[in-house]
Amino acid sequence: MEIALGIILGCCALGAGIAMIAGIGPGIGEGNAVAKACEAIGRQPEAKSEVTSTMIMGCAIAETTGLYALVIAILLIFVAPGSFAALLKDIAGAK
Repeated sequence: MEIALGIILGCCALGAGIAMIAGIGPGIGEGNAVAKACEAIGRQPEAKSEVTSTMIMGCAIAETTGLYALVIAILLIFVAPGSFAALLKDIAGAK
């Protein structure tokens, strides 16, 4: 039973790490958005307010991906091991 508990804890940690890989995407996407916004403002300075507001909206939407990944990782680290361990104990007790 201790081996199964160790496997559960290891898989939860591995899943949390994989979930946090999703944090790379928003960083790259927001960097590209800001770069393109700077180029657009450089070409047409009179459209600064429209470009800036659109860029901020896009960055906010892109950031939600990273926040969802963070929530999933926190759940996998703090909630899932206890739930899976209780399930394992119930299965072991039923046999």
